Amino acid sequence: MRLLFDNNLSPSLVRCFAEVFPNSAHCVDAGLSEGSDLAVWTFAKDNGFTLVSKDSDFNALMTLRGFPPRVIWIRRANCSTKEIEHLLRQNIPLLHSFEKQNADGLLILL
Repeated sequence: MRLLFDNNLSPSLVRCFAEVFPNSAHCVDAGLSEGSDLAVWTFAKDNGFTLVSKDSDFNALMTLRGFPPRVIWIRRANCSTKEIEHLLRQNIPLLHSFEKQNADGLLILL
């Protein structure tokens, strides 16, 4: 699984997960620092990424357009990058399982 971290998350997360999710990227790396949600969505779809975001708009896009790309929606308000890292790390088995199943395009992490 290759993750594309949205602009509302720290670019440092790419480094934090390089060993678990190689070839992941941040929107800044992809030239999407000012990109619209649709531009980010399209980039993820065209390049085989799973989107990781705190933005509810990607849930709405998936409702309209289906998947791919898959979306990991982090539903925590006002949390640090360390908290995001911890949340993702504690759910690595779930993330790998999410990648392998074909029924859902949205994974919500609380």
